Amino acid sequence: MVPHSHSSPGQSTQATYKTNIVVIGAGQAGLSSAYHLSKLGVPAGKGFVVLDQSPRPGGAWQHRWPSLTLSTVNRIHDLPGMRFADTIADGDTTVRASVAVPHYFEAYERAFDLQVYRPVKVVVVCDRGDRFRVETDRGLFSARGIINATGTWETPYIPEYPGAQRFQGTQLHTKDYRSADAFRNKHVVIVGAGISAIQLLDEISRVTTTTWVTRRPPAFREGSFTEEDGRAAVAMVEDRVRRGLPPASVVSVTGLPLTPAITAMRARGVLNRQPMFSEITEQGVRWPDGRTVNADVILWCTGFRSSLDHLLPLMLREPNGGIVMAGRLATQVAKDPRIHLVGYGPSASTIGANRAGRAAASELMQHLGL
Repeated sequence: MVPHSHSSPGQSTQATYKTNIVVIGAGQAGLSSAYHLSKLGVPAGKGFVVLDQSPRPGGAWQHRWPSLTLSTVNRIHDLPGMRFADTIADGDTTVRASVAVPHYFEAYERAFDLQVYRPVKVVVVCDRGDRFRVETDRGLFSARGIINATGTWETPYIPEYPGAQRFQGTQLHTKDYRSADAFRNKHVVIVGAGISAIQLLDEISRVTTTTWVTRRPPAFREGSFTEEDGRAAVAMVEDRVRRGLPPASVVSVTGLPLTPAITAMRARGVLNRQPMFSEITEQGVRWPDGRTVNADVILWCTGFRSSLDHLLPLMLREPNGGIVMAGRLATQVAKDPRIHLVGYGPSASTIGANRAGRAAASELMQHLGL
């Protein structure tokens, strides 16, 4: 039961729900952490609570665009203890990810009785000596430790370019994308070199004209992506966060897999990459050499930042914006070992989130003497 406010005339008092650990977020990282806390003997409720701001299970997956089906996503990794494949009809890859994954997460929460409180938005976390005060839009919580698993979906990143305010067309972010049909008969400038940028460029270029712009030339990777490649990529991201640098995207380390879709895009002449423009005009974009392109839409596929604003009072960040991470899998905040960030840096991938959830749960329990 989420605590409610009790107020009497002239004063405002609030009941506080006391627990040992608050897990913030119920996506892959949060559910994995909650599962491992439960398996290690921490009881739901008195031992830990999971708070999630979405109205229903599914993490960020429930907000993904409709054309993202199981055949087009990077493989969805199983949560610990229950296979994803067991919750969908026999190998049906045409199902929307925004339907299938929430269905899986809901079944998972039920199977392991994880008792997620939702919708509960954590507004701010403050240090109160030996405990944290967690203020939400549904009441107050008090905890000895925090596992933060808020991901990035709520913090879309759009870089600042001169003239952005002047542009008379529409500016959107990957987060706003629904379907290519909305862009028919419009010229679309697509900015970004990640997997989402390529996928949306593919879809939109089938119905209208596009200009593809990236900051660096995209690195396409021939051949299969081995487990060693994956481990090497994660190790590079982990090294950054252990040194307190802002995490880099895994794609910037691994390069883009040369899929049949990308080969087909090349044949259609869609992968004609342009360098980054220097300013945005009323009608489009302009490059340093004076060249311009008129555009109706600028679609920023420029990624996301970690959603950590609710932790600002804890002053975890370094001057460069990074956070020095410690612990076995770099989930522990070096400045305050009572806080673990799961799904940050090397654990931002779905497979990384599972292992990190386990490490965070056991390290935090050990630190708190549970």
